[in-house]
Amino acid sequence: MSAATDPKGRILIGEDVRDIAFQMSQALDAAGYEVECAHDGEECLRKARALRPDLVLLDIMMPKLHGVEVLRMLRESPETAAIGVIMCTAKDFKADQENCEALGVAGFLVKPFEMEELVARANAFFARDVASAAGFRVQSEAQHRPFRPALDTSHGTISLWGARGSTPTPGARFLRHGGNTSCLSLSYGGEEYIFDAGSGIRDLGQELMLEPTRRLNIFITHTHWDHIQGFPFFLPAYSPGFDITIWGAEGFGKDLESIFRGQLDRDYFPVQMEDMHSTLHFRHLTGNPVTVNGIKVHWEYAQHPGATVGYKIEFGGRKIAWVPDNEFLQGYTGPPEDLHRDHPVVAPYRKMIEFLSDVDVLIHEAQYTNDEYLAKIGWGHCCLSNACLLMKFAEVPRWIVTHHDPGHDDAFLEHKLSMTRQILERIGHPIEIQHGHDGMIESL
Repeated sequence: MSAATDPKGRILIGEDVRDIAFQMSQALDAAGYEVECAHDGEECLRKARALRPDLVLLDIMMPKLHGVEVLRMLRESPETAAIGVIMCTAKDFKADQENCEALGVAGFLVKPFEMEELVARANAFFARDVASAAGFRVQSEAQHRPFRPALDTSHGTISLWGARGSTPTPGARFLRHGGNTSCLSLSYGGEEYIFDAGSGIRDLGQELMLEPTRRLNIFITHTHWDHIQGFPFFLPAYSPGFDITIWGAEGFGKDLESIFRGQLDRDYFPVQMEDMHSTLHFRHLTGNPVTVNGIKVHWEYAQHPGATVGYKIEFGGRKIAWVPDNEFLQGYTGPPEDLHRDHPVVAPYRKMIEFLSDVDVLIHEAQYTNDEYLAKIGWGHCCLSNACLLMKFAEVPRWIVTHHDPGHDDAFLEHKLSMTRQILERIGHPIEIQHGHDGMIESL
């Protein structure tokens, strides 16, 4: 008992957690109250009948006898009906609150609460400060206002508009992963950077038409159909005010503009490049990195037929890599654990390993299962275990798998993802991994 001669009031604490009950008792005793504790519902009811306290601080979740039942029995007896009760609980459910209010309570203390709040509520009760004591919650709005997180996109957002390889695959069996071919966009600093122009770029173009015209940069890994076939359907190309630069490596056999113009030939398409009213520029990758609007786009040749590159985008202290076509360890079909980074079989691929060794996120293919790869060596795509080895050798922390084979439906890809995780565990590199899909958006 505190130094006060006469207690300010008698309080019974009904709390089964003894540490909490002790803290409550100490705080109220120091504030000048006479305090008793009960550690289950039956004991609380018995002490309330015997001691006739002025106030019961009653937990709802009490052993032996539920707190609401204790309250009901107190109200049913003329001897205890007038005892004040404040319910103390972490069980913040509307039904319980309504039951307690119907039985007459002086308020609620919602756990966890500070001991200062407890004393303030007791003082308010004994002062008959109804406005304060009968409030629905003890938490002040300033101290316990709802946490409403806002998505921070200032560090950049990547969107995957097409994750399929080789050819688009519509149909019900492909809904989860999508059927559009390769296209990735990066939004950063008010600018849009696009990587590849497969059929997914059509959806991206429709989104961009809802915004003001702007500069756009499209980086092409190579000019196989599944990486450029969507460009004729890219609406910003037809809209005056858009300024579009298309980048690609030299060595395609034709210059970059001729390739894009060729797919708009009258024999293949009803609209020609002259009908595109945007400002179009075609530029070859000469410097490395290419610096555009403050970001750096590094590039490295990939293992794929023709002049194929992978890109590493450096911006805002982050590095994201896009390598959708890359036959890492071409022709190797043995167990992945038999190879190490310095193995002679790995030596020809060290440039790509080093290129990817500092990325935060790698978007890279693993198109074939190991069984499929036996018949497709030299087609320019990875088997599953070889792709996993690239992740290990480059120490990649996060892998988004893209360029899904057109024959792999959603169910097959789910099974394949489980197999990928097992292989990564087997070789000692269990990284964060997910399958890319049409419409994937990641704020970085």
